[in-house]
Amino acid sequence: MPIFEYICRDCTTRFETIVTGARTPVCPSCQSAALDKQHSVFAVSAKSGRSSVSAPGSCGACGDPRGPGSCQTN
Repeated sequence: MPIFEYICRDCTTRFETIVTGARTPVCPSCQSAALDKQHSVFAVSAKSGRSSVSAPGSCGACGDPRGPGSCQTN
């Protein structure tokens, strides 16, 4: 089920809601249907602050994104 972000045009409340089927979302504060859909930012969290996979194009030794030979390691 998709989650959408909205701003209410009547009371300026920002909120997220799950939209299913033909259901029209309404503002949780004032119950208005005058809403502007916002662009959502996709976020991913990880348990560790460090990735075990090197970045695409990286040299592999230090992870420099400029590629092989870019850093002092190679």
